[in-house]
Amino acid sequence: MRHVIALDVGGTAMKAALTGLDGTPLYEERRGTGRERGPEAVVESVLRFAEDLSVLGRERLGTAAAVGLAVPGIVDAGRGVAVHAVNLGWREVPLRELLGRRLGGVPVALGHDVRAGGLAEGRLGAGRGTGRFLYVALGTGIAGAIGIGDRVEAGSHGRAGEIGHVVVRPGGPACGCGGRGCLETLASAAAVGRAWSAASGDPDADAADCAGAVESGDPVALRVWQEAVDALADGLVAAVTVLDPRVVILGGGLAEAGDTLLAPLRAAVAERLTFQRLPALVPAALGDAAGCLGAGLLARDLLAALAVRT
Repeated sequence: MRHVIALDVGGTAMKAALTGLDGTPLYEERRGTGRERGPEAVVESVLRFAEDLSVLGRERLGTAAAVGLAVPGIVDAGRGVAVHAVNLGWREVPLRELLGRRLGGVPVALGHDVRAGGLAEGRLGAGRGTGRFLYVALGTGIAGAIGIGDRVEAGSHGRAGEIGHVVVRPGGPACGCGGRGCLETLASAAAVGRAWSAASGDPDADAADCAGAVESGDPVALRVWQEAVDALADGLVAAVTVLDPRVVILGGGLAEAGDTLLAPLRAAVAERLTFQRLPALVPAALGDAAGCLGAGLLARDLLAALAVRT
């Protein structure tokens, strides 16, 4: 049976699947990245995982038609290179070449993990049929994907959608990108966790704990939460002004708070708009499967493109 390998690489874990060319799930598996052993070990973990999936698929289904690989950081999909991934310690890793060689020449599509997740949400999830949407992942950092029709815009240099690095508080906290006051330093799940840990005095507290305290009416938690909501609203208003999306889809760990986040965020965005139209703010529909589903779509899109060329 013709099928593709889909692989989504995160900071500490990898999600993978074998799917039919119609998207039918055939097999799923998760593994660690081995990040604690260094960048080279992560690359080898990715290659070995894909190789094992290739062998499994060949035994059960036949040779894989293509591979879709979604990775974090800055990705040059055209060259097939992971340019820079801070969490993994990668710089200029030619993943498409390495993976294609390991799998005997199988075509490989490389993409950015959040844009892959956005692609899946646009075609299969909360953005389906909307025409134009913005997908925002609120996790350790903040990243986004600009959806237009049934595709995601990568930009001229593969860096479109990086809403987490919109400066919302000039001179604010230092960001890993080298800037200060970036949205992700104030409104990511990691940022909320840090703020709540400091405010509560609990070194183990995280964003989910803050959300729970907000739901219990804790006034300190409410202050911490509202500061993050205000920063996020400022970033989203900037994006809405430039992109005019019909829908804003919120995913990632912080969005798991549901209406504890969405209700005050909708109000904060609405009160900041002037001439702009208020988009629908909705939760992501695919959860942590979005990146892997998107990787599968990348592989199938590559096959379609190759078919057109021939």
